[in-house]
Amino acid sequence: MINRRNFLKNVGLTGSLLTMPAALLNAKSLTAAKTNIDLSAITLRGKVQCEGKGVAGVPVTDGINITLTDKNGLYELVSNATAEFVYISVPAGYAFPEHKSIAAFYKPISKNNYKNDFNLEKLKVDDRKHTFVVWADPQMKSKKDVELLISQSVPDLQAVIKSYPADTLIHGIGCGDLVWDEFELFEDYKHAVEMCGIPFFNVIGNHDMDNEARTDDKSANTFKQQFGPTYYSYNRGELHYIVLDDVFFLGVAKKYIGYITENQLQWLEQDLALVKPGTTIILSLHIPTFTGAGRRSGKNEDELGGTVANRQQLYKMLAPFKVHIMSGHTHFNDNWEQDDIMEHNHGTVCGAWWTGPICGDGTPSGYGVYEVNGSDIKWHYKSTGQAKDRQLRIYPKGRIKDAPDELAVNVWNWDKKWKVEWFEDGVSKGPMEQRVAYDPWAFELYAGPLLPKVRKFVEPVLTDHMFFAKPSPDAKKITVKVTDRFGNVYEETV
Repeated sequence: MINRRNFLKNVGLTGSLLTMPAALLNAKSLTAAKTNIDLSAITLRGKVQCEGKGVAGVPVTDGINITLTDKNGLYELVSNATAEFVYISVPAGYAFPEHKSIAAFYKPISKNNYKNDFNLEKLKVDDRKHTFVVWADPQMKSKKDVELLISQSVPDLQAVIKSYPADTLIHGIGCGDLVWDEFELFEDYKHAVEMCGIPFFNVIGNHDMDNEARTDDKSANTFKQQFGPTYYSYNRGELHYIVLDDVFFLGVAKKYIGYITENQLQWLEQDLALVKPGTTIILSLHIPTFTGAGRRSGKNEDELGGTVANRQQLYKMLAPFKVHIMSGHTHFNDNWEQDDIMEHNHGTVCGAWWTGPICGDGTPSGYGVYEVNGSDIKWHYKSTGQAKDRQLRIYPKGRIKDAPDELAVNVWNWDKKWKVEWFEDGVSKGPMEQRVAYDPWAFELYAGPLLPKVRKFVEPVLTDHMFFAKPSPDAKKITVKVTDRFGNVYEETV
């Protein structure tokens, strides 16, 4: 289907060129020369192979069109001189190509060489069972931030990796804002990833863009030099993974909106045409497609830089599939679910920009861990430096200034399929009351113009995952029992 589509596109282009008046052809070439844009056609060729044998049916793309390798693993793709990379969608059953733990599924297109081969390595284990982790917003601004990432986040992830059997397939997704505008720190990020010892696929964030660019088109130049294309796909087991660039630069430093370009959507249409309907898709991007932040703050519309403006068009394209969206950017934890789409907006590796142990909603600094078995996925939020089963924090009576008689609980990875119950002196009191509220500790750490001392712009944010109960005056022991959507039970007592 894809080959036929490319054939028709190329025929259409050739036909229009053949019938176009010579004056127009000359005008276009003069315009191209004046603007320094080379639109000349090129043909990309090569082979995808494993141990010298061609691998058939592998998607190969220039970021514009997609073709499939033939029975001998050969590909041929008509492109143009604006294309920057040729890259593959790594098929299931094969190891992820990597260079020092950075995924290396692409080749820069050189004017001197349009032939690029890709070598794959067959996996020795069944990849239908695998794990992946999502690191959102490492966001390092200084070498001190780097030291915290290396001394806290890296050992924590290393320990998680070691907790699995030695042959477990694990990969990482760096979900954007890998650094905080300081591009020399990309090397430190790469070093941290290499220390973890698993392949990482990376997403561009708003703090990974070139602020000097005059348009969005050139804003990813530095990122591309470091990590390759900003949108692509890969496969593992029964899952199809997609990465998109949803940060649209407005041509003014640090000004952007959440938006997916038409180029990406056209490419995505082709990519999804190769995926069987009903397949589980993991879609990673930096700015969340949607969150509850607007509703919680009483606004009718989301801020343009806070969610993806054209998300409904994306959802329509994803409708035939079961989709989990992985996002970052907000520095809070938020889960929503509708039909066959669920978005996991992650708390951050850096917490509150490396200036406190928790995010603005009280979520500890940390990351998501996702365990895949066939098309079934289970997950948990891993707080840095804390045990896997630490999934809530209790605030005793008196901690909440405007509700001194109430006890509060923050269940940071909560979604609507969780249960939050409480017991007073061993007697069940039923579900706790859910309210939109601030986390008390986040309020103490970050509220006001003088806090926190390091980065004063940090403020607490309203969240849906706060729960409340009013114990009896003579109660001696309160137990909170939280059951997640997978039946795991977490209890804490005050």
